Amino acid sequence: MRIIAGKFKGRVLTTFQADHIRPTTDRVKESLFNKWMRDIEDSQVLDLFAGTGSLGLEALSRGATRVNFVEQNVKSIQILKKNIDLLKLAESEYQIFKQDVLTYLKNYQGAPYHIILIDPPFTEKMAHDVMQALDASQCFDENTLIAIESQKKERMDEAYTNLYRYHVNDYGDKLLSFFKKKAQDL
Repeated sequence: MRIIAGKFKGRVLTTFQADHIRPTTDRVKESLFNKWMRDIEDSQVLDLFAGTGSLGLEALSRGATRVNFVEQNVKSIQILKKNIDLLKLAESEYQIFKQDVLTYLKNYQGAPYHIILIDPPFTEKMAHDVMQALDASQCFDENTLIAIESQKKERMDEAYTNLYRYHVNDYGDKLLSFFKKKAQDL
């Protein structure tokens, strides 16, 4: 696993093999970040199910100001910290929340994020539950861009109460879905 572009381009990240981890492929990652190339600079990013940090670190490499990583697996957090050390990130550029994603979303009270990256464990079918929790959270506003990677056979609605899917990329057995906040009725 490596950083594809930006100031850390080519850096190889530490990872480990486990059933619950399936790193986002370079193809999917490149598609995601190329779509939002102009939006990443100076953004505040939320990386849910951060794992070893591949998506959030790619965002920092491409100019994000800060990434909040949410991960509850201890081994993943250890590897994430190694990758952060490898890239010599300043403490102001990131924060790690050792917490369940659904709990984080339920309790979040801060400013809306610019970008939210979601990559649930492959072994758990969580995409719909996470999107419902995100939909009810304070993490986003009308300017927030949201991407979630899921298995094709997982349930994922086209729209939730406050969010709608505006684009989807198909990668065989997985989908990369893009969501935004619905326009408010006047």
